[in-house]
Amino acid sequence: MNADQRVVVVGAGPYGLATAAHLKARHVPFRVFGQPMDGWRSHMPGRMYLKSSPFSSSISAVVPGRRLEDFRAEEGRAPGGERDPVPLEEFVRYGLWFQQRTVPELEQVTVRRIDARPGGGFRVLLDDGEEFAGTAVVLAVGVVRFAHVPPELAPLTRDGLVSHTADHVDFGRFAGQDVAVVGAGQSALESAALLYEEGARPTLLARAATLAFGSPPRTDSPADRPLRERVRAPSALLGNGWPLVACSRAPAAYRHLPDRVRDRLLHTVLGPYGAWWLRERVDGRFPVRCGVRVVAAEPDGRGGVRLLLDAADGQAAELRADHVIAGTGYRVDLGRLDLLSPELRRRVVTAGGAPRLSAGFESSVPGLYFTGLAAAPTFGPLLRFVSGTGFAARRVSAAATRQA
Repeated sequence: MNADQRVVVVGAGPYGLATAAHLKARHVPFRVFGQPMDGWRSHMPGRMYLKSSPFSSSISAVVPGRRLEDFRAEEGRAPGGERDPVPLEEFVRYGLWFQQRTVPELEQVTVRRIDARPGGGFRVLLDDGEEFAGTAVVLAVGVVRFAHVPPELAPLTRDGLVSHTADHVDFGRFAGQDVAVVGAGQSALESAALLYEEGARPTLLARAATLAFGSPPRTDSPADRPLRERVRAPSALLGNGWPLVACSRAPAAYRHLPDRVRDRLLHTVLGPYGAWWLRERVDGRFPVRCGVRVVAAEPDGRGGVRLLLDAADGQAAELRADHVIAGTGYRVDLGRLDLLSPELRRRVVTAGGAPRLSAGFESSVPGLYFTGLAAAPTFGPLLRFVSGTGFAARRVSAAATRQA
C-alpha cells in the first residue's frame, strides 16, 4: 500500500476544487479525486440559472485571477451585474476552467471505499483497484447523495413514477404529459417553469400559503445601492439584509448556537423561495396549488400516479399525474455515504443525521473532514452556496496542514 500521500480530497465540485487549491497554496501533499463539476453537469437541467448573483458565484482560490469575472474576461465578455443571472452552462464552463488552471492534479477516478486504519489515518480504495493510505480525508461530496424525497412519494421511485429534481438534466421527455411538481423552493419553481417551456403540463403543489420570490435588484452593483438602503439592509455574500450579513460573515459563531436554533435558521434564512427573475416564468403560466400537502400516492392503474392531497382548510382532494417530481431539497444523512465503511460511519458523531464538526470542519473521527452541504448544519446557510467555498477551504486547509 502506497503511504506517501497525506491529504485525500474526495469530490471535484466547487468545494472540493477550492479545498485542493488552498492545500496546494499551503504546499500540503494531497490527492483529489472525482469528475470535475459532475453534480452540476449530470444532475441539473441544462437550461437552468444559478440563484446566486455573479458576485457570489466564484470558487475560492489563493492565487489571483480565478474569479468568475476573470473567466468572463478571458472569454472576452463583460463581468455581469446583479441583474444578470448566471446560466448553468456558463458556470460549468467556469468550473472546468478553474480546475484546469488551478487544480490540474485532479484524478478523474471514483473513490470506492474509505476505511479507518489501526493506529490512525485511512485506507482509500479506488475504482481502478489502487489502494493507498492517507493521514486525512476531506469529503466534498456535493448535494446529490442527499436528495430528499418525502416518504409519501419515495416508494414510487422504484416504479419510475416519482423522481427528484436532481434526476433530470432535460425535461423534454415530459412534453405532452401531466407532471406534478412538489415544493416551493428554487428547484421546484424552476423545474416547473422548464417543464412548461418544454411542452409539459405541470401543476405545482406547495405547502406554503403563497409562493415567495426575491426582489429585483435596483442596481447592478451592491456598492451602487442608496446609502439609506445599504444601512437598512446591508449587502452580503448571500444577499441583502442583516440576517444574511450574520450568516455570511459569522459562520464560525453559528456553530455555537443550540442545535434547535441552528436547524431552524438553516431552514428559514433563505428558506423556500424563487429568484426574482423566475416570477414571470411562473405567474399565470401553469396551475399552482398552495396550502396543500401530499399525504399519499399510488399508481393509478393507467401508468400514472394518483395523489391524495390535504389542504390547509381541511379539504381533501385528488390529483392525477403521469409523473411526480419532488423539488423537496436535500437533507444531510451520513447513512447515505456508502463510500465510508460502516465501521467508520458508526464512529462519526452526528446530530439529525449530519456530522458534528469542529471549528476546522473535522468530525469526531480525527482526520476526517466534511465540507459543502454536509457542513451546513454546523456552519449555516453559507455552506449551501458557492460563496461559502472561501470560508470552508481556508478552515479545512489550515486544520489539515496542522495534521499533515
